[in-house]
Amino acid sequence: MGHNLLIVDDEEDILEALRLTFEDDFDVYTARSGAEGLALLDDYPSVVIIADQRMPEMTGDVFLAQAREIVPKAIRIMLTGYTDLDALVRAVNEGHIYQYVAKPWEPEELRLHVQRGVESYELSAELERRYDEIVRLNGELEEARQKLEQENVQLRQVAQARHRFDGLIGTSPAMEAVYDLTERILNSDVSVMLTGPTGTGKEMLAKVIHFSGHRKDEAFVAQNCGALPSELLESELFGHRKGSFTGALEDRPGLFETADRGTVFLDEIGETTPEMQVRLLRVLQEGEIRRVGETVDRKVNVRVVAATNRDLRAEVEAGRFREDLFFRLNVFPIRLPSLKNRVEDIPLLAAHFLGVYAPDRSVRFSADAMDMLCRYDWPGNVRELENEVQRALLIGGEIERLGVDTLSESVRGELPSDVSVSVRGNMKSAQFEMEKSMIAQALQRHKGNRTHAARALGISRWGLVQKIQKYGIGQ
Repeated sequence: MGHNLLIVDDEEDILEALRLTFEDDFDVYTARSGAEGLALLDDYPSVVIIADQRMPEMTGDVFLAQAREIVPKAIRIMLTGYTDLDALVRAVNEGHIYQYVAKPWEPEELRLHVQRGVESYELSAELERRYDEIVRLNGELEEARQKLEQENVQLRQVAQARHRFDGLIGTSPAMEAVYDLTERILNSDVSVMLTGPTGTGKEMLAKVIHFSGHRKDEAFVAQNCGALPSELLESELFGHRKGSFTGALEDRPGLFETADRGTVFLDEIGETTPEMQVRLLRVLQEGEIRRVGETVDRKVNVRVVAATNRDLRAEVEAGRFREDLFFRLNVFPIRLPSLKNRVEDIPLLAAHFLGVYAPDRSVRFSADAMDMLCRYDWPGNVRELENEVQRALLIGGEIERLGVDTLSESVRGELPSDVSVSVRGNMKSAQFEMEKSMIAQALQRHKGNRTHAARALGISRWGLVQKIQKYGIGQ
């Protein structure tokens, strides 16, 4: 039926009357004395106990006090007369009883007291169950937190190992100059400006600066400023308040808050609008940011490493880039050389990428293939070389020596058969047609995937989108 109910009274008629009152709702047990009732509780723990106060050998209040030791959460009800006032007060004060019912009682009144007692018991049991569940979940969350913390430590160690200072590849004089400059600013907080053509490894060097310096245990976050429209870039960098614009469904911190005490890498800084440049200047001058839609400023402590493939001095002179922001960012400039200006590093880089993409093989390029790699101009720089190595591995299959036939037509110096560009007119128009044709072919080779096409062309995805619009490709 459900809950057990124990009735203890020395009068048989009362026991029978109470049994008939509750037998439809409980498994009812009866006892003629306190000692008999205690014995029953050992075998049949009860949710509700009803006991008469006046019983020989053991009074009701003494019985209920001892019953509490066996079933501490049971609802204990005492049947009592007004002459039992002293025992009643003592039992209430000592917590032995939940409710007392004066004699003579009304069955419906007693049933109501029992019903409320059971509801209280069940609520208490449910609260205890939920509390235990919360304790269990808190324990699991704490274990998960500790595990996540351990994993974060391991990830930071892996990141530090991958991007440590001696992880840069190259022994050319041009790279030695980069190493020398980088070593000087590892443990400072000065802003660093990385310049050089696309694909020379500016983000890699930014990671080396972070993970080899004193901020290495904090966050490193990167944002390509040319990859997002100005409005989205503002929200990404500075965060936003819920409801500040369509789609702002919750408060969200920006990358500057996320990287507090760490490093923010701003790639393609020259692509930012004048409005964004004003906000970036405030971060560098005051160390403060303001989320979109808020009126309060938040302090942040970040090191800023910026990068560009543009001539920012020329942009300043042309009025497209703020001079004050330029000087704030350009405290310590480092220029990364084009790959064609560090030809002696090409064999080292090629061997490195072979090890990355074919770690279980002893594959290498043939002498003729390596000669072609070293003679090529590499307009896409190190990134293009990495893509070339991946392509050669796919073309070569399982062979251990990658020959000339595994290299692309560009590296071999051949013009693809499907390139047909009119050279009539002036050089500007010829350049226009050539660039348009290269973009169209890259999109075709990569089945319209703009990210892959941009990577192959050695430009940013946002730059590719602008050129597609400029040339009307695919329209």
